[in-house]
Amino acid sequence: MGETKTKKTPRAAKAPASQRAEVWRVVVLNDPVNRMSYVVMVLRRVFGFAEERARKHMLEIHEQGRSVLWSGTREQAEAYVFALQQWHLTAVVQPEPAA
Repeated sequence: MGETKTKKTPRAAKAPASQRAEVWRVVVLNDPVNRMSYVVMVLRRVFGFAEERARKHMLEIHEQGRSVLWSGTREQAEAYVFALQQWHLTAVVQPEPAA
């Protein structure tokens, strides 16, 4: 009698925590220099936000001192922060806290 062999599908190995893709945040901090309308305009141009969403983030920045505008890869986060800094907004890249 012929034996049938079953093929085992290899399991995807989990990467160690240090090798997993980290998620990074783009955070804009409040400053006493820029007008609220200017911040809204910058957010619309840099991120393509609708007026309502840009205003929501601007108010969060104004009232809470900061707002997380975007999360994703570090490279893209750094590009967004660079663009925001070119518009003279105070922006930083921060790692997203582990869940």
